[in-house]
Amino acid sequence: MEPMDIVGKSKEDASLPKATMTKIIKEMLPPDVRVARDAQDLLIECCVEFINLVSSESNEVCSKEDKRTIAPEHVLKALEVLGFSEYIEEVYAAYEQHRLETMQDSLKGGKWSNGAEMTEEEALAEQQRMFAEARARMNGSNTAPKQLEPEQSLES
Repeated sequence: MEPMDIVGKSKEDASLPKATMTKIIKEMLPPDVRVARDAQDLLIECCVEFINLVSSESNEVCSKEDKRTIAPEHVLKALEVLGFSEYIEEVYAAYEQHRLETMQDSLKGGKWSNGAEMTEEEALAEQQRMFAEARARMNGSNTAPKQLEPEQSLES
């Protein structure tokens, strides 16, 4: 009998694609550095465990709020609870970038196409406004954040 790491899933079912992970690992290293297959496998297992840990904690945060769907805010709170606070801003920035790219792809694909696309400056201003709103939510503030100017830095 195979051990069950995740409810209803065997270890093989809860893995990441080796080819993709190998590509990511190699992209992060200088070209002259080689990685042993055992080390690659270990890194992949670490990634799976990290995902399981963050998912589980996100579920706990979600449950405490009597919600049934894990939202990005739950994941960010889980990272904080697990001691990964220093990564929250970078993770949120990556999430927002993904949302903008997805939204732009949808607009280009005609899903919401009405001829009025955002300019890069408008998208940046919108992204910064969303960052400010997220910071306010994370800090427990109920007041609406001030509108950021497009050239204003996120590090303020």
